[in-house]
Amino acid sequence: MKVCIAEKPSVARDLADILGARTRRDGYIEGNGYCVTWVYGHLCSLKDPEDYNPNWKYWKLEDLPIIPSQFGIKLREDEGAQKQFKIIERLISEAEEVINCGDAGQEGELIQRWVLLKAKCKVPIKRLWISSLTEEAIREGFNKLKDSKEFDNLFAAGNSRAVGDWVLGINGTRLYTRKYGKDKMTLSVGRVQTPTLAMIVQRQKEINAFKSEEYWELKTIYRETEFLCQIDRLKSQEKADKGLAYLKDKPFEVTSFEQKEGKEGNPRLYDLTSLQVDGNKRYGYSAEETLNLIQSLYEKKLVTYPRVDTTYLSEDLHPKIPGIMNGLRDYKRFTEELLSKPIPKLKSVFDDKKITDHHAIIPTGIIPSGISPDEQRIYDLIARRFIAVFYPECKVSNTTVLGKVDQLVFKATGKQIIEKGWRLVYEDLKIKEESKKDSKSKEEEEKILPIFQEGESGPHEPFIHKGKTTPPKPYTEATLLRAMETAGKMVDNEEMRELMKENGIGRPSTRASIIETLFRRKYIEKKKKNIFATETGMSLIDTIKNDLLKSPELTGIWEQKLRQIERGKYEPQAFKEELFRMVREITDEVIFG
Repeated sequence: MKVCIAEKPSVARDLADILGARTRRDGYIEGNGYCVTWVYGHLCSLKDPEDYNPNWKYWKLEDLPIIPSQFGIKLREDEGAQKQFKIIERLISEAEEVINCGDAGQEGELIQRWVLLKAKCKVPIKRLWISSLTEEAIREGFNKLKDSKEFDNLFAAGNSRAVGDWVLGINGTRLYTRKYGKDKMTLSVGRVQTPTLAMIVQRQKEINAFKSEEYWELKTIYRETEFLCQIDRLKSQEKADKGLAYLKDKPFEVTSFEQKEGKEGNPRLYDLTSLQVDGNKRYGYSAEETLNLIQSLYEKKLVTYPRVDTTYLSEDLHPKIPGIMNGLRDYKRFTEELLSKPIPKLKSVFDDKKITDHHAIIPTGIIPSGISPDEQRIYDLIARRFIAVFYPECKVSNTTVLGKVDQLVFKATGKQIIEKGWRLVYEDLKIKEESKKDSKSKEEEEKILPIFQEGESGPHEPFIHKGKTTPPKPYTEATLLRAMETAGKMVDNEEMRELMKENGIGRPSTRASIIETLFRRKYIEKKKKNIFATETGMSLIDTIKNDLLKSPELTGIWEQKLRQIERGKYEPQAFKEELFRMVREITDEVIFG
């Protein structure tokens, strides 16, 4: 008998159906030589401090840092988890082989391995590794089962992450709560949570400290086109009035007219973070809401595995693209032309070197039915992005006009779309603008300027524009996710962002829960789409004097080391020892500093 352990009952039912197991039992499905059972999320967790030492139940500074000599795992205490584990344990004891059918990612591997360790599994273990839950993918996965040992590094990385979070969370929270907590308030500290909160607090302080200043600019209208004077903003009305007087009764002369054709590169396929960013920008979904919606679409077999951090496809997927596109019947108006010729094997889309566990999120080609309006919106984003990457580039014309009035230089710019290319795929999608300013800048971006001749001259209408400096923008979930992805560095260029993912804060699959934790603990709050630090959140970050705990860059470096563990290029023990050493130093600094 072979025992398959799935991540949840719904997936187990799909697997059992394909394997020919039809008999329902209590906690598993049996038949055709298979028993298909399941876990409910984390059946096991790392032991609590008091499980190692009863005295560690009490929060005492003299016990810190708490670092067990050997970390152990324990079962969840609820009755349902205990019962299901006993079923799994019995099935494993009777099995000739176990097939790990858990979620095909680091967290999924950790959940399953802890259960297998707790059940003292002694029989050979195989691994089902699939990128979608379609029947074709499941059958192909069972035909190409992998040896569990191939995923030892993945488990080592997940286990090291869990130990690191435990050590820093337990010690940091107890340390700061006992030393600085007032009125029984818990000061929660975490490896990813604290630097994320620190970024939000830093932005909040910049906004709070900002003092708006008035400024004046000289502008002029020539041939119905607005030009801006290329000098520093003026700090007084008096200087502006003098400038205006200087411009009057002097002609405007065009010194340069340049039109350059350019290209707007296609968007990249979605990874989880970029999908969460778009979900927030377009529809106001939180990171967690988008994750739940995409997870549901994955379980309904409509999209591929969602918890990914790559925007590339594996090269062996190239022949399957036309078949997937043929399944996108609601998008026939876009796919028809693409399918009339061979799909190009673009390096910006297909690259095995950019893939680790999984490829980017794409539709499976199965026609959606009975999905909610919210699921439809997320599915629509994924389908359009999948199509858009294979469209021609968007061709634009960038126009720059320079002129002068006596010694003062003026400039006007415009942009015109010549060939829409991939933009056609988004034309009928209603884009929810984030603000009036964004809408205005969009109009200016696509402004068509008249044709000017170098040397032409004539009358113009100079005027003064009065404005006010604006504070830094607060984070939205979209910009916060981007900041977490790049360890606090705001990067617009997609290729550069791809390189920086190695050092991002947290993993794509955990960022949503980190943000939700900060909301739940009332360290941050949301006003419309903007995120602000609360007084409690600001007070916590001000209390933590140690910069290491608050540093997004340092957390990014830890994250890179965890990725290296996953690839077998860094020792888990070295990571843990480094972390233990840091926790001891922080503890001494807070207690004795």
